[in-house]
Amino acid sequence: MRVFDHPEFDHHQQIVFGCDEVSGLHAIIAIHDTRRGPALGGLRIYPYASEDDALTDVLRLSRGMTYKSALADLPLGGGKAVILADPRRDKTADMLRAMGRLVESLGGRYITAEDSGSGEEDMRLIRQETRHVSGLGRGSISGDPSPFTAHGVFCALKSAVHHRFDRDELKGLRVAIQGVGHVGAHLARELHAAGARLVLTDVDRDSLGMLIDELGAESMAPEAIFDAEIDVFAPCAMGAVLTAEVAERLKAKVICGAANNQLATPDVAAHLHDRGILYAPDYVANAGGVIEVEAQRHERYDRDAVMRHVERITTTMDEILSRARVEDRSPAEVADQLARERLAG
Repeated sequence: MRVFDHPEFDHHQQIVFGCDEVSGLHAIIAIHDTRRGPALGGLRIYPYASEDDALTDVLRLSRGMTYKSALADLPLGGGKAVILADPRRDKTADMLRAMGRLVESLGGRYITAEDSGSGEEDMRLIRQETRHVSGLGRGSISGDPSPFTAHGVFCALKSAVHHRFDRDELKGLRVAIQGVGHVGAHLARELHAAGARLVLTDVDRDSLGMLIDELGAESMAPEAIFDAEIDVFAPCAMGAVLTAEVAERLKAKVICGAANNQLATPDVAAHLHDRGILYAPDYVANAGGVIEVEAQRHERYDRDAVMRHVERITTTMDEILSRARVEDRSPAEVADQLARERLAG
C-alpha cells in the first residue's frame, strides 16, 4: 500500500490506521487540512474490496471535505474516516466504541459524523468514547443532515439549469436520480414539488418502488440510467460514477447530484465540458449536510439561519459556473481553484 506517492495523496496532514482486535475494527482516518479549523467529515462504513480501495476513498473524500467547507464558508478543515466492514453484517456496538477511541486519540483534530453506512445511533455509541462527534441532534432537532444536503443540491441544480438552459423553473424538465436513499428521496420530493418529471433508479427495489408510487415517477434499471433521454442527471449513490464511458453515453446536459467524488478521474471533467455537459461540482452542491452538522455543534441552533446558509450554495454555484463560462473551463477546475484561493486567503 502506497501513501506518500499515492495518486490521491494531496499533502494530507495526517493519516491514521486503526485496528482493534477484540471488535474487529479496521479503520482509516485522513486529515487533509486544518487551516480553517478542525477537520470535520463523516464516517463511511463500507465493505471495500481492498485496503488500497479504502485508502483511495478516504484520501479523496477528506480533500473534498476541505474544499467543501472552504466554499461553504465554514470554520472547518477537511477530514474523513472509513471502516472496512459491511454495515449490515459486521457493524457492532463494540466496533463503534473502538472507533470512538480512535477518534478521541486525535485530540479534536478530527470530528466525525454520519455518512454512508453509519447513522445517528452509531454516532451516539461513538459519543460514549469521545466528544468529537457531530450530527447527534438534540431535543426535537434531528441529527439527520439528509434534508439539508438534498435542499442544497436542489439549489445547486436550479443554478445549473439556469446557466445551461437559460430558464429559472424546473417544470417539465426530465431529471434522473441515481440512488434514492435518504438524500436522493428528499431531493426527488423537492423536484417533484417543483414540477420536474422524474426518472428514478436504485439497487434497493423496495425503496424505489415505494417512491415511484408516491411521486408517480418513472423507474429504470440501474445499468440503463446513463442512456436515458433526460435533461438532468443527479448522481446520489456512491462516488466515481462519472467515468469516461459514462461521460460519452450520457444524454443529459446538466449533472448535479449529492454523491461525493462523482468524477472517476479528474480528466472526466474536461470530457464532459467538451461534450457541452454542465457538471455542477459535487462538493459545492452537497455542502448542505456539513453546514447543518456544523450548526449543531453550537449551543444556539437556528434552523432558519441554517437554511439561509444552505441556500447560499446558489450564489457560490453561480460564481463558479459564470467563471467557467467566461474562461471556457470546466466548472470542476474553477471550483478547485476557488477553494484553494479561499484556503490561501
